[in-house]
Amino acid sequence: MSDMSAYAVAALVVAVVVFRQLRARPVRPVGSLVAPAVFGVLGAAGLAFGVASVVKYHPLTALPVLLLAVSLVVAAALGAARSRTVAVWRGPEGRVLRKGTLVTTALWLLSFIAHLGLGLWIDHADGVGLLGTASLYAYVAIGLSAQNLLVRRRAIAL
Repeated sequence: MSDMSAYAVAALVVAVVVFRQLRARPVRPVGSLVAPAVFGVLGAAGLAFGVASVVKYHPLTALPVLLLAVSLVVAAALGAARSRTVAVWRGPEGRVLRKGTLVTTALWLLSFIAHLGLGLWIDHADGVGLLGTASLYAYVAIGLSAQNLLVRRRAIAL
């Protein structure tokens, strides 16, 4: 699978996540951690694959690792920003609900573009392999975790 087809599949998965966030849903104590956990497992496997795809040809250098770390910090920061755009309210039955907004969607798009750019830079910096491309699921896991944890914090405060 090429870099761009991998991104196309990942974009489809992220689109499903974003679409689900645009519907009003209850804030659940554990449910909001399931998707980040799944993406985390996929992300760990992706990072292992990405590192292996580089070290097969040469040792991993500092620049791709630094760019990967920057990418993951950007994921957390944009996840935190998205959390502020999610509407959280107490419904008529007393359940706390959440729903993403147009701004949430725009920040998801920005997140995907940011990772695309950083991922291509990582892959260019290491010269071979797919570390940047393969890190997308880890990026989504961290961003979604930050967003969901902060939304849950706001829900508890209601």
